[in-house]
Amino acid sequence: MPLVKPENPVSLDQCQLIEFPQIRDPRGALTFLEWNRQVPFEVKRIFYIYDVPEGHGRGAHAHHDLHQMLICLSGGLTVHLDDGRSKRAVCLDKPWQGLHIPPRIWAAEDSFLKNTIYMVLASDTYKPESYIHDYQAFLETVRTHD
Repeated sequence: MPLVKPENPVSLDQCQLIEFPQIRDPRGALTFLEWNRQVPFEVKRIFYIYDVPEGHGRGAHAHHDLHQMLICLSGGLTVHLDDGRSKRAVCLDKPWQGLHIPPRIWAAEDSFLKNTIYMVLASDTYKPESYIHDYQAFLETVRTHD
């Protein structure tokens, strides 16, 4: 899978739910990811989120240039996606699926099931300036790329 460069403008059509390979046998299941095959960007950071209090959300931001892949390892959650023109919700509850979120897509996570753990693969190291935390600033950024 080649490196995905964001188009101008970015759309929700570029937010893809990707199925990862599964190897199943009597001992259980194994899923693997390989950069440039299942992950359409080079991974430079990995983090995971867990113990989200009931009724709380995560995310609620976009990135200027960062690609992310969200993978729910246990439990389930809903990811709300917004490209500034349309919105869509995606349920993540299978450890063999990942949601690719390209730059300039607003994403917010909520509706966490008990004991949910999800992992995020990111295309760059942590840089506070890469985040867009204000929704109105996000809409302005989207308009400048239209």
